[in-house]
Amino acid sequence: MAKISLSVNGNSETVHVDPQMPLLWTLRDFIGLTGTKFGCGIAQCGACTIHMDGEPARACVIPTSAAEGKEITTIEGLSENNDHPVQLAWIAEQVPQCGYCQSGQIMSAAALLKKHPDPSDKEIDQAMTSVLCRCGTYPRIKKAIKQLKNI
Repeated sequence: MAKISLSVNGNSETVHVDPQMPLLWTLRDFIGLTGTKFGCGIAQCGACTIHMDGEPARACVIPTSAAEGKEITTIEGLSENNDHPVQLAWIAEQVPQCGYCQSGQIMSAAALLKKHPDPSDKEIDQAMTSVLCRCGTYPRIKKAIKQLKNI
């Protein structure tokens, strides 16, 4: 076990964990932020997507020690009242079906729109295809992203 200091959603968090423990489990089990989901454990499905220093990252394969000194944002930190423009677009377009992948989808979309405020179809496809949706809500996801300009 090691004492690791993290910056999560703008808050300082100190945890005593195995430095190799995946960040996902530290966030969920030690910090209590359960919005980030476990899907595959091998960074292939995207359900565990967070932002690390503003870039999308897969929390299931990042050792907790690698997150020290970085700014971590989870779905809970995207907005205080669940009113981030991406979250509101998701509601307006009724994107979720089962909802399991949605925190990863929303975090990926927010990162895309920060980097490309008016993304092309190709940019949307490239950014979003790495987050798998078993329900196939991809058309609604794309429609929600396309309605957002310069957030």
